[in-house]
Amino acid sequence: MDLAHTPQEEEFRARLREWLGEVLPALPPKPSPDDWPGRRAYDLGWQRRLYDAGYGDVHWGASPSTRLIFLEETEKAGAPYVGAGFVGLLHAGPTIAAEGTPEQRARWLPPILRGDEVWCQGFSEPDAGSDLAALRTRARRDGDDYVVSGSKIWTSHAEVADWCELLVRTDPAAEKHRGISWLAMPMDAPGITVRPLRTLAGSAEFAEMFLDEVRVPVANRVGGENDGWRVTMVTLSFERGTAFVGEVVACRRVLRELAAEAHKNGRWDDPVLRRRLGRLNAEFRALWRLTQWNVSEAELTGGVPGVGGSVFKLRYSHARQELYDAAADVLGPDSLDLDRPWVLDRLSSLSYTIAAGTSQIQRNIVAERILGLPKGR
Repeated sequence: MDLAHTPQEEEFRARLREWLGEVLPALPPKPSPDDWPGRRAYDLGWQRRLYDAGYGDVHWGASPSTRLIFLEETEKAGAPYVGAGFVGLLHAGPTIAAEGTPEQRARWLPPILRGDEVWCQGFSEPDAGSDLAALRTRARRDGDDYVVSGSKIWTSHAEVADWCELLVRTDPAAEKHRGISWLAMPMDAPGITVRPLRTLAGSAEFAEMFLDEVRVPVANRVGGENDGWRVTMVTLSFERGTAFVGEVVACRRVLRELAAEAHKNGRWDDPVLRRRLGRLNAEFRALWRLTQWNVSEAELTGGVPGVGGSVFKLRYSHARQELYDAAADVLGPDSLDLDRPWVLDRLSSLSYTIAAGTSQIQRNIVAERILGLPKGR
């Protein structure tokens, strides 16, 4: 493992930093959080700028170390996040790059990279969240199509998506982990109903999705029939291993802002708060090093993050909640004002021990795949 960057990587950093300094001041203002068509256009417009400047393929066309530099520098510069492109750029795209056929990669990857198409994630179901392998959405083979019926929940960005990375059960008689397939479903297919869900923070980036005899071409299956669980583990390894990298950088920035606010409003005089912020600083420095370790390991295994991503996801989820609890301590009574910085982030942080695999699931993965403990009954 080598955590040092090469001269070529540092040259990439300098070039990227210079480009960000030129382009960011010219960006239009961000649209309202409730304006999803506007948000889609803004997020995809940013991705197109990256593509035109030669940075569009950094999420799977570059080494993990280069991707780490890219995420670090864009977050530090305050560049737009991937937003509505989240699933395509950080989940579906890398999965298709790793597991798709040449034809599938040629069809789906360029539009994601150019900012032409948005993907959503159709994994969780009302009765299959933490136990994802218990999913019951059925795909029946009918000639060159699968006919899909069932429902999904917490479907990210479904209301503005062109495609969905969809998990379906193609063999109901098989053991639950062995009868699953991974499909790319066009969101304009007949039989799809999307109902947005409003979160505690007031946003609506998730939705329920109901599928009634939706026809999906067999050619849209990534991986073999009934091999979807293995392909899903590739998707989840990206979700847990590298998708949160930019957020670690953002949390370190928030921590500095909290210290500055505490100095400003007099809360810095509290030694308990100072120790709390100091411990969080150590937490996020350690998480950043763990991220570098995971990325370095991924470079040795073809770019797919390993089970170290579960260690990261487990600790990061709780550290993020602790960070925004500390923000409430710094703000005092103002922590009830939804218009103040960090307040909505504190509400959204409550979901992180559930999203991308609950903390209980991550503990099981660590216990079984890293520590070698027997599986729980």
